[in-house]
Amino acid sequence: MTAADIEAAVAAAGLTAIPPGAGDQLAAYLALLLKWNSKLNLTAIREPAEIVRRHLVECIQCAQALPEVWTLLDFGSGAGLPGVPIAIVRPEIRVTLGESQGKKSAFLREVVRTLGLNAEVLDQRVEMMPAERVFDAVTLRAVDKMAQATREAVQRVRAGGCFVVFATAGTEDRVKSPLFGWEGRIAITGLSEGVLLLGRKL
Repeated sequence: MTAADIEAAVAAAGLTAIPPGAGDQLAAYLALLLKWNSKLNLTAIREPAEIVRRHLVECIQCAQALPEVWTLLDFGSGAGLPGVPIAIVRPEIRVTLGESQGKKSAFLREVVRTLGLNAEVLDQRVEMMPAERVFDAVTLRAVDKMAQATREAVQRVRAGGCFVVFATAGTEDRVKSPLFGWEGRIAITGLSEGVLLLGRKL
């Protein structure tokens, strides 16, 4: 998949055009993801066009939906989704990729190094960070034990900060913490049940 292919997929999804150069970085990220995926099983989807459609486009949609923030924690980053696309499309945001599994965090470090992203990799459990370390925004997507992860993630959002959850119509009530005023519910492009929930910490 080339930068032009990715830009075309973004346009087909009805999203705003990505910044100049972002398509090349996303294509380089996709190439690394495919290379490492055979060993680490970073994503069950193997077809590049489907990875773009199912993963990259919805993460770009998330990046474009974010308000003005300067620091962001991608909780349980895994393959770097949505954190890496956010760092590419919104380079003004300092992204922390939280991933405690050693092999996945090694992949993320390679991505950050190769692409020169404004990002860091946190290769430990997020709850081990100092309690006072909080972020302007925290994202949560496709993690195990979503309810438990939500409880841990919301503690890392500063007062007035933004919490963004990738959910489905059937799970959204379980992840809506009462600590937040829920300001946004955006249908995820291409997923009939997928929604982006945006909350502001009270």
